[in-house]
Amino acid sequence: MSRGVAIVGYGKMGRLVEQLAPSFGLEVRARISSAKNPQGSGLSRESLAGADVAVDFSTPQAAPANILQLASLGVNVVSGTTGWYDALPAVRESVLAAGTALVWGPNFSIGVNIFLETVARAAELFSQYPDYEAWGWEIHHAAKKDAPSGTLKRLAEEIRANGYPREVNLASNRAGRIPGTHEIGFDCASDTITLRHTARNREGFARGALQAARWISGKKGVYEFQKIFGELAEEALTSRESTGR
Repeated sequence: MSRGVAIVGYGKMGRLVEQLAPSFGLEVRARISSAKNPQGSGLSRESLAGADVAVDFSTPQAAPANILQLASLGVNVVSGTTGWYDALPAVRESVLAAGTALVWGPNFSIGVNIFLETVARAAELFSQYPDYEAWGWEIHHAAKKDAPSGTLKRLAEEIRANGYPREVNLASNRAGRIPGTHEIGFDCASDTITLRHTARNREGFARGALQAARWISGKKGVYEFQKIFGELAEEALTSRESTGR
């Protein structure tokens, strides 16, 4: 039986989520555009009828209010929106008080989350060699609201958290329709090491969000996507084995 999902923020990502939802055993029951949902006012029991989880790809300004309203209605949320994390402590408190669940993260691509772990290991190694300086760079489509991206900020956090003690110089560009490229580099007089992830399209982000939406059904609590994507990979492998695909 398909689980009901609501799409909050019905732009390019929302439409892609709708297109891919059936392949994850999810049925779209509601589509809430940002224009009809100021400060979460378009979210109600009537507009969300039949949905027990919502996937939010709205805007940084709208996401906190959306999550709070969805929590008050007993709807679990997967938030693929970035740029709102200053409000995360208050949002976390409200979600926990409501007894619902939230999965959040700067990037829902499985490849990007493997990239994060790769960069973390590299930072741990380079922390032992003071000659190497680090940088981070990203480029996204012109319509992306936040810069640097949430993913680049998280990459820098992972570098520092894994023992690299020096500055990580960050830069961003916005142009055209580029889905997203992130690059981390370490440089010294002798050589340069560059690690790069390039998204070919938005599909990886939508698939990760839908995996999270399936996973979060019936759960309570606040989870960062990076912390659970290992479980999602195991779930996907089990599903393939059971269906013979």
